Amino acid sequence: MAKKRGSGLEEHEKRKLNKQSFQKLSGIFRFLLPYKWTFILGLVFLLLSSLTLLTFPYVAGKLIDTAQGKDWYVTDINSIALILIAILGVQSLFSFFRVWTFALVSERSMRDVRLALYSRLLRLPMTFFDKRRTGELISRITSDVSLLQDTFSVTLAELFRQVITLIAGIVFLMVTTPKLTLFMLGTFPVLVLLAMFFGRFIRNLSKKTQDELASANVIVEETLHSISTVKSFVGEGYESNRYHRGLNNVVDVALKTAKYRGAFISFIIFALFGGIVAVMWYGASLVASGEMSIGELVSFVLYTTFIGGSIAGLGDIYSQVQKAIGSSERVLEILEEPIEKSSTYHKSELEGKIEFEHVSFRYPTRPEVEVLKDLSFYVNPGEKIALAGHSGAGKSTIIQLLLKFYDLDSGEILVDEKGLDTWDLEKLRSHIGMVPQEVLLFGGSIRENIAYARPDASEDEIILAAKKANAWQFISKFPEGLDTMVGERGVKLSGGQRQRVAIARAILKDPSILILDEATSSLDAESEHLVQEALDELMKGRTTIIIAHRLATIRKVDRIYVLSDGKIVEQGSHTELLNEQDGFYANLVKLQFAES
Repeated sequence: MAKKRGSGLEEHEKRKLNKQSFQKLSGIFRFLLPYKWTFILGLVFLLLSSLTLLTFPYVAGKLIDTAQGKDWYVTDINSIALILIAILGVQSLFSFFRVWTFALVSERSMRDVRLALYSRLLRLPMTFFDKRRTGELISRITSDVSLLQDTFSVTLAELFRQVITLIAGIVFLMVTTPKLTLFMLGTFPVLVLLAMFFGRFIRNLSKKTQDELASANVIVEETLHSISTVKSFVGEGYESNRYHRGLNNVVDVALKTAKYRGAFISFIIFALFGGIVAVMWYGASLVASGEMSIGELVSFVLYTTFIGGSIAGLGDIYSQVQKAIGSSERVLEILEEPIEKSSTYHKSELEGKIEFEHVSFRYPTRPEVEVLKDLSFYVNPGEKIALAGHSGAGKSTIIQLLLKFYDLDSGEILVDEKGLDTWDLEKLRSHIGMVPQEVLLFGGSIRENIAYARPDASEDEIILAAKKANAWQFISKFPEGLDTMVGERGVKLSGGQRQRVAIARAILKDPSILILDEATSSLDAESEHLVQEALDELMKGRTTIIIAHRLATIRKVDRIYVLSDGKIVEQGSHTELLNEQDGFYANLVKLQFAES
């Protein structure tokens, strides 16, 4: 849930402002270096803007003194009023350029941060993604970078401005009205400390209200994501009551917060204005004794207002800087993650020979489970082999290891007699095409999805690939043809249409090694026939590995490897394995035949 500026900090957001934490924030400053002169120019405008505004109370006081007949450099009150307007005009001009220059720096530098972050994410190993949720990673690019952007465009500028106002204001008051300034400095810090103490208490209560509201919102999110389940189980009433209870908790905490906030505001009004009365009383005494003019008292009050605003603003800036340091840590954590290991060997043409030699493997997130155990098999160039076995036997893991998504525990995988560790990963994967069981298309057009394999492909090449995949017959019927939008994750196309677009993409890639994750297992008879025809066209002359879910579809392959518990228990052709009456494969076929 998005948090408003000035709300209470979460525990994980709190950071001590020390040398180490500022070093974390300074890690993001390297993205500002290309724009350092613009940033420095912004600081100059900030300084000029703040100092110009600080002359306003002084001249305003002189306006009153001049009206009472006291001499100053300018003796005409109309001229002094024009000077005040000129001060505001110049200050406004400096403020505009300060905002503009800081916006230029923050927008461009945060664009660079987002791009660096996204580029880094794409090159991280699969083990990284196994340990993190997608929502968390998206939050790094969106929420964390947005907070950093706010820090560099607003918070830092405000910090410098408040500090300049505070220091310059107090120095000016000490020079012009030392007695009243010392009296004020003895009074207001006590009020500020009390306000900070109670303010923290109120913020914690506000955080509790936000937590309760977040819990209630989770109910809405879960329900809307699973609306079909809710309706099928007639759970509308139950979900409404659950949300009602959550909202009641929000109201209870919010009312408690309002009660304490009301007391806090009452205290602040009484204490703050009480302090102002005390300062005004002392100031009036100094005016009465002739130690101070009325104009100087007015200037003092205005300066005090500026200083008070700066002190109040610094509290909010402090929490913003804490959050920015937390965000910079999370962003730098990804930017410092080691990318996938890749070597330099590559070939322009691949024969397609694959060898697994005594491969053992455990997923890093599940080290207690040995998925593959001393596995060895081979695929000759141009051969079509199938991997069969129960779910969880290790079939998909073999494909992930061939694509080098993970490092092996032991053993070696060879492609064209070269170990995977010696291959340039991008070049290796460019030779491998895959048609998955569940096709997830990108949310663009059919053209963009097919051309994803080769973005530089011509329209004729894309159409030829679509025809070979039996996809052109339905694409050509759409009013917009190849430019038809497929919707998020391809939802506007049927399962068979999505599969044929994926096959067209694989045909356009023209890979030496083809991986088919049983692309027809969830299709109706007509779609299955069209997709199978397209797959037969795609497999011609390529080394092909088929992950078999329905065993009837792999009768024509050169060799079947049957896996069980991470090992190959049988191998041979469909006919050979079927003839072994008590064999593992024969039993799998019997089970599937019985089910169908």
